[in-house]
Amino acid sequence: MRFPSNEPKLGLESVSLQKVGKVHWNISPSALIEETIRRGQGTLADNGALCVKTGKFTGRSPKDKFVVKDEATADTVWWGDVNQEFSSEGYKQLFTKVQAYLQGKEVFARDVYAGADPRYRLKVRVVNTAPWPNLFVNNMFIRPEANELADFEPEWHVIAVPEFEADPEVDGTRQENFTLVNFSEKIILIGGSGYTGEIKKGIFTVMNYILPMKDVLSMHCSSNIGREGDTAVFFGLSGTGKTTLSADPDRQLIGDDEHAWSDEGVFNFEGGCYAKVIDLSPEKEPQIWNAIKHGALVENTTFEDEARHINFADTSITQNTRVAYPIHHIDGIAEPSVGGTPKNIFFLTCDAFGVLPPIAKLTPGQAMFQFISGYTAKVAGTEEGITEPVTTFSACFGEPFLPLHPTRYAEMLGERIRKHDVNVWLVNTGWTGGSYGVGNRMKLSHTRAMISAALAGKLDNVEYKTDETFGLAVPQSVPNVPAEVLSPRSTWADANAFDQTAQKLARAFEENFALYRDFANEEILAAMPKVAIIS
Repeated sequence: MRFPSNEPKLGLESVSLQKVGKVHWNISPSALIEETIRRGQGTLADNGALCVKTGKFTGRSPKDKFVVKDEATADTVWWGDVNQEFSSEGYKQLFTKVQAYLQGKEVFARDVYAGADPRYRLKVRVVNTAPWPNLFVNNMFIRPEANELADFEPEWHVIAVPEFEADPEVDGTRQENFTLVNFSEKIILIGGSGYTGEIKKGIFTVMNYILPMKDVLSMHCSSNIGREGDTAVFFGLSGTGKTTLSADPDRQLIGDDEHAWSDEGVFNFEGGCYAKVIDLSPEKEPQIWNAIKHGALVENTTFEDEARHINFADTSITQNTRVAYPIHHIDGIAEPSVGGTPKNIFFLTCDAFGVLPPIAKLTPGQAMFQFISGYTAKVAGTEEGITEPVTTFSACFGEPFLPLHPTRYAEMLGERIRKHDVNVWLVNTGWTGGSYGVGNRMKLSHTRAMISAALAGKLDNVEYKTDETFGLAVPQSVPNVPAEVLSPRSTWADANAFDQTAQKLARAFEENFALYRDFANEEILAAMPKVAIIS
């Protein structure tokens, strides 16, 4: 099938893929959708969105992500469980196999940007073996203008070949799927997995390596702007509400997941949103609901009926059902995707213990402690094997994507909070009235009301009470939120059970922070929870 294409002067020879078959360059979203349907790889829903299945993998596989260790990375990368090392020789061997596999095969290539600020923008070329992942790339990254494509010279390449599987015994991978990040060759090599989030988070990892070296803080967060020009930032892992809470009809969305904070303010890495759609409804999340239309890519859902109405409640494939859509599918976005220096920062945590307050104001020391700790619960579906909330501490609310030591990012954030006198809030979007399995998930309407009050300055002069275990300043009144909701202990039927559970979480904080204690100053250490001494 022939497509109108925008072929650049520099082709795939720069990554030694000149022996592939037909290359479809930067073809239109409509053509990608048509080709996906023609190949039987996707179906149009009644709202016009393209629905696909990602195959065996419906979430990221962090244990199968590796970083190539060489002279450039040996002393800069934070090696360990997050950044598993892979030898240069092993990479070359696997890349050669992928080259051979792609010989004569049809591929889809797309040139995109990562970073809305031209000063720090990264030129990326992505090569896919199917049309629908190429649509994902078009939706999620920043799309160059047509006149920019002819002379496009990529700085990084992503080569995603889901059909190619490694031989672990020969290739040195853990299993058949893999993601290899090579900072020297500037290539991300993906095989064995069709989950598109590996592409997105691979580039995020690259930006997290490059930008701090330019004194720009990279962040796993969403961001928006109010009518008065005030910028807000929302940190949090997948499932904590970054996308949902930043999609506010009264504010302009900068982006929903990946940003940086430069000397001029905040800018988005991406040109789209990758939102969870489990139990999506127009009442709860109208902006995301309305964004799912022609051009959007919906992953791993089913249909309710022959009319092809998407069943967002069905988790038979995965609980990590997703949609990728260009950011302009949302009304009232910030154009370009940049904002000023943040006035408010929200740390979103999904507390499966059900003991953290729904909102609390943090001192700078507490902000740094919470940021380094990055406490949350991984919710079902965000990673392979996660079927119910799992308590986790993820440094900087994005540990799986940090190639540098977490304290590097924490120090940069702390400097900016102090310099600009930023308000920092801890928001629990997890459980209330009991732990997971007993209590209930915090009402989205209450969380929205609390965040709206903080943004509007309505919590500046209310009474605060200090939480006994965690030392957090908890507001005693918030407009449109019942007073009893603000006190986690009062929502539990058994106060003693609450106290014991709070101590359990406090000890977990203490144990986790042992990894960073040597890097912390007295102010940060003073922010640790009060753990009762058991005689």
